[in-house]
Amino acid sequence: MKLKFAAVIAAWISFAPTFLYGQQPIKITGTVVDTDQKPVDGGSVLLFRFPDSVLVKTNIIATDGTFTFEKVNAGKYTLQVQALGYREYHSPATEVSADLAWNTIILERVAKAIGEVAITAQKPFAEQKIDRTVVNPDALISNAGGTALDVLEKSPGVIVDPNGAISLNGKGVTIFVDDKPTYLSGTELETYLRSLSAAAIDQLELMANPPARYDASGNGGVINIRTKRGKAKGFNGAINLAYTQGKYAKTNDNANFNYRSGKMNLTGNAGFNYNNGFNDLLINRHFRDNSGTPTSDFIQNSLIRRKGQNYSTRLGFDYYATENSTWGINLTGSFSPRNVNSPVNSRFQKPSGTLDSTIVAQNKEHSASKNGGVNLNYRYHFGKSRRQLAADADYLRYSSDKDQIFDNKSYASNNQLKISDLLSGGLPAKIDIYSAKADYDHPLAEGISLSGGLKSSFTRTNNIADYFYTLNGATNPDYGKTNHFIYRETINAAYANFSREGKRISVQGGLRMESTFSKGHQLGNTVKPDSVFSRSYTSLFPTAYVQYKLDSAGNNQLRMNYGRRIERPYYEDLNPFLSPLDKFTYYTGNPFLRPSFGHNVELTYSYKSHLNVTLSYNRTNNEVNETIEIVDGIYYSRPGNIGRTTVKTLAFDAGFAAVSWLDFKLFGRVSEIHSVSDFYTGKLDNAGAYFFLRPVFSFKFPKDWTAQLDGGYQSDVTNAQFISKARGRVNLAFAKKLSASTSVRLVGNDLFYTFKNNGIINNLAGTDANWTNANDSRTVVLSLSYRFGKAIANQRNHDANGAEAEQSRVKN
Repeated sequence: MKLKFAAVIAAWISFAPTFLYGQQPIKITGTVVDTDQKPVDGGSVLLFRFPDSVLVKTNIIATDGTFTFEKVNAGKYTLQVQALGYREYHSPATEVSADLAWNTIILERVAKAIGEVAITAQKPFAEQKIDRTVVNPDALISNAGGTALDVLEKSPGVIVDPNGAISLNGKGVTIFVDDKPTYLSGTELETYLRSLSAAAIDQLELMANPPARYDASGNGGVINIRTKRGKAKGFNGAINLAYTQGKYAKTNDNANFNYRSGKMNLTGNAGFNYNNGFNDLLINRHFRDNSGTPTSDFIQNSLIRRKGQNYSTRLGFDYYATENSTWGINLTGSFSPRNVNSPVNSRFQKPSGTLDSTIVAQNKEHSASKNGGVNLNYRYHFGKSRRQLAADADYLRYSSDKDQIFDNKSYASNNQLKISDLLSGGLPAKIDIYSAKADYDHPLAEGISLSGGLKSSFTRTNNIADYFYTLNGATNPDYGKTNHFIYRETINAAYANFSREGKRISVQGGLRMESTFSKGHQLGNTVKPDSVFSRSYTSLFPTAYVQYKLDSAGNNQLRMNYGRRIERPYYEDLNPFLSPLDKFTYYTGNPFLRPSFGHNVELTYSYKSHLNVTLSYNRTNNEVNETIEIVDGIYYSRPGNIGRTTVKTLAFDAGFAAVSWLDFKLFGRVSEIHSVSDFYTGKLDNAGAYFFLRPVFSFKFPKDWTAQLDGGYQSDVTNAQFISKARGRVNLAFAKKLSASTSVRLVGNDLFYTFKNNGIINNLAGTDANWTNANDSRTVVLSLSYRFGKAIANQRNHDANGAEAEQSRVKN
């Protein structure tokens, strides 16, 4: 049955073009002249939807004064025309139902040039679509000089925890970049997102229930990071420099270019990130006997200093072989050397508070990550019908090498040395990923569209840990920690999707099938035997979306969506290695993790672009969450399957212009998380509600000055074994546009240094524990942005290169 289903999907994709017929796109053309009837050259034309003033398309006026908008949907629109030395023009609303030649536009000259007018239209920070929330990072000036992780943390519904883990509406998510999964998790994902400059991000797409086109992995949905790619023809680019000063100095610099002419488009991006920070981590453990009487206290303080660089680059080339077909290749690479020094001071105390003994550890880690990838892609448009076939083949290699040293000295209460030992380790790791997919889109008449696709991926991870223990001058292998783990995974998928956009009701539905085959092999050593496990499972993942306009203008809308998701264990989480923080604290993987399955339902009410209110419900079985276990006084942190987790949320985002110089936005949510599981200490049944608020004030001042005041506050969060205590922060930013191509920004983050993490760990055997973690969150950022180059008019117009055709198709 499974093979028949895949065969039917494949056959439908192969033969659909022969019996389906699409509708003709609408084209808008026009001419812009001055009062002397001479063509205006080099200005910009912006097409807005009426009456909600949503920017639909932009174009550059050619040397003969003409402009063209291709593939426009039927509806009512207005035009805005900007050109250097001319007064800005705004057209009346015009109904467009077929190809249209717009009336000739006449621009009036101004007496004095007012400086070049940039092709910019103020986008809202967050936009609601039928299946996603779109975030425009440039709309918040406090994102200047930041990283992708900073942008995520300021997005509606997104939380980044102290360990860099990312959640959307309280659930873990899968991170995509330009519609491709990163395949990263944990520290590797955190390192990558910290290396990606905010200046390189065009949009974030937050999808609690992604369409069937996307992988079903991630119970919290998908966050897709769309990077900037030049669309203007000619040679142009941008340089973004940022200097950050907190307790320590950092930099985050990025440069990109685009050259587009004739049949080719070349784009590139290079970034450098210098990370220099710290974590001041305090963990308190209070031990009790079986009767509950306190027996001892263990106070552990770690000052973790991190220094590292990241060098990243991306190069893409598209060749427009014909008017309808495009070949492309994308190369990516990064290199991230990093040093971590972690002096740890630990004290054992008697219940009376008197000192029993002290352990001083000097821990060091040097690591280097090398990541690279190549993507080959092909896009074919079937004439002017808007039907499209897209194919991608990818190979990615992630490799890292870590060298660790844990130098421990134990002292008695009188400060006399009791024991000195040394643990050293080498941890090389490699991940190889091969992926191929094909997608077919077929628009029909009356707003109907069909799509389908196939995907297959293969992943192999190879992790080695070699540890040596030195005591009294003698060094021997530590076979208890030495390990070699190999993991292989194959996923085959097929999907079909249907959508229809109507005047009042729009619907979309899809079904995705995924078959997973995995095998793990833990190689043995002289004290540990080999072990092997394998799993295979096939599941169906339906999605459904409905959007209803309560009035003919679409000012009031209702949206509802449903999706079934899967959360496969991260490769890093399946790795059974022990990774010490010190001799009393270990992080370890869990090769026995099972996939978790979840159901997501959302209901949203929207008023124009000013207000969105969302009710959501998520229920997940076998959710993967961090668990803490105490064994003989040793603290083990490992991922585990929590039996059942339910999350209920009421969220809203609102925005309005109080006066001409002030905009106000407010994001907020109230959630309840309920976790029930069989735990090693007995039944775990924890529930708690929390709220989160993020206000944003944007100010406009004369002479191109702008300012922004924003912040956030989150109350106590109960999630499975943990209670994260309340935290908040306030940010202030100023921006000045020096010219059409140059701007400068000054940002102050966490002004009152209140964004500190602390919490409580429950369900520990005979132990009460809590933690506090402070990092370099109070910073001042000075950034400079400069755009260079010149667009060339009258170049060949071809909208598809790489992922751009898919981007525009999804957003419409």
